[in-house]
Amino acid sequence: MIKYTLRRLLLMIPVILGITFLVFFILLASPGNVAQMVLGPEATAEDIAMKEHDLGLDQPIVVQYIKYMWNALHGDFGTSWFQNFNVMEEFSHRIPYTLSLGFLAIGWACVLGIPIGIIAAVRHNHMTDYVVTFFSLLLSSAPAFWLGMMYQLFFAQKLGWLPASGVGSFKYYILPSLSLGGGILASNARTTRTWLLDVIRSDYVRTARAKGNKESTVIVKHALRNSLLPVITQIGVSFSIIMGGSVITETVYAFPGIGSFLINAVKTKDIPIVMACIVVVAVIVGLTNLVVDLLYAVVDPRVQLGSKKG
Repeated sequence: MIKYTLRRLLLMIPVILGITFLVFFILLASPGNVAQMVLGPEATAEDIAMKEHDLGLDQPIVVQYIKYMWNALHGDFGTSWFQNFNVMEEFSHRIPYTLSLGFLAIGWACVLGIPIGIIAAVRHNHMTDYVVTFFSLLLSSAPAFWLGMMYQLFFAQKLGWLPASGVGSFKYYILPSLSLGGGILASNARTTRTWLLDVIRSDYVRTARAKGNKESTVIVKHALRNSLLPVITQIGVSFSIIMGGSVITETVYAFPGIGSFLINAVKTKDIPIVMACIVVVAVIVGLTNLVVDLLYAVVDPRVQLGSKKG
């Protein structure tokens, strides 16, 4: 497992380099002169040329990218071109908010979604199964911004139970996590239901029932464990989506995470901020995928990590 982990960590390097170079190239190649955007519309040609030189924009893209990544490797993600603050310091203030929101959304979606999927599978073709399927499809199809606004109108404005936006105590995380975790709950419930139904029909499950085991023992000990691999995969994918797609939720709730930080930087082509977000998110997503693969071997001993057969 150690060799497999090291190999996966090494494979993350070309992936991160490829993603960051692509984003770097697109930002620089997109319309708009960054130096002029920084200086304003009244800047002269000489001022623009001097600013481009100061920012290194007069050098080839490959040279700019290598210099940036070399500095990033040493922990220096540069200074914001428009707001003149240290990018890493600002990012370090924002990333805990996004991670806390993501873990909270994943947590409640798993705590509720997996048991709901189990109940739906056990009660297959009964009213409970139909209700779970209906609400899973409803949550999956509901846009995050619409859910956010509905939660704000009902829980914040009408009932006054929770704050509508901002950040503070734990109650400020409840509505954003509900909005962000709704689709994840639906995916977990549907995935658990689908794969558990497939396993329940297996011969070894029927054999376990024939031996006189309790139904709860058959479901939890024999069926559920062998259907968890797709569920773990779904959870890993959901966390990756949260890290890269929390922009809408953070915007609706005025949440000071990296989602809103990133979207504002993209609008202004503030490359140091965008690149810092992309690098850190790529590393987190890569590590998440690695943890998911390692959990496979923990949940199912038949999985041989790094073997030629597996």
